[in-house]
Amino acid sequence: MDIPFLDHYGTAFPDVAEAVAERDGLVAVGGDLSPERLLAAYRQGIFPWFSDGQPICWWALSPRTVLYPEKIHIGRSLQKTLRNKPYAVTANQCFSAVIQACAHVPRAGQDGTWITDSMQQAYIRLHEMGHAHSFECWYPDESGRLKLAGGLYGVQIGKVFFGESMFAVRPDASKIAFARAVAYLAQCGIELIDCQQNTHHLARFGSEQIAFEDFQTALKRLTEMPLDNNIAKHLLADNAESA
Repeated sequence: MDIPFLDHYGTAFPDVAEAVAERDGLVAVGGDLSPERLLAAYRQGIFPWFSDGQPICWWALSPRTVLYPEKIHIGRSLQKTLRNKPYAVTANQCFSAVIQACAHVPRAGQDGTWITDSMQQAYIRLHEMGHAHSFECWYPDESGRLKLAGGLYGVQIGKVFFGESMFAVRPDASKIAFARAVAYLAQCGIELIDCQQNTHHLARFGSEQIAFEDFQTALKRLTEMPLDNNIAKHLLADNAESA
């Protein structure tokens, strides 16, 4: 199997349809993680995914798992948690801490992380440019001081949010962050959330799988549309006084 190799110049990618049909979605290897290349990749439904010691691998998975914000499902248990649990949810409060936590949190069946140091630095650059965003869930400790309990981050281009990873060090923290984040993203004008891979966790929120061709068609339209409101540093919910 011949795998295309990218050099360190330009932002062009090989034919994605061929990658999906012949290489299980592996588009190419190599290149770099410059902001220009990353943004060009996401606009085509391509994302980097590799481990330390490997070359950069670029993927376009099919079918694609997506979530339409207006179709999000909040189960009864989570609805109760959102009403009664003490917490606060913020946007873009501590992007670096969120991506580091996503990299270091233990995951079942995984040895190590794909969120390497080079990946972290690349997405921090995107965050500084306004294209990557974090959402944080905070729980109060015994003294009432809020501490980071979970969160998620992703990339935004136009009216699409490309979810990358989430973490939780306290029960329900990532679920709370995700539920509040989706509502806020919808208010900002996001019409499509890319979840990349199908998981039971995301399916419970109402994610669905679509053909990659349909996903690309949506990207061509939505990534060129401006947001209604910028995704800013913001307090999304403050339920921390609940007990």
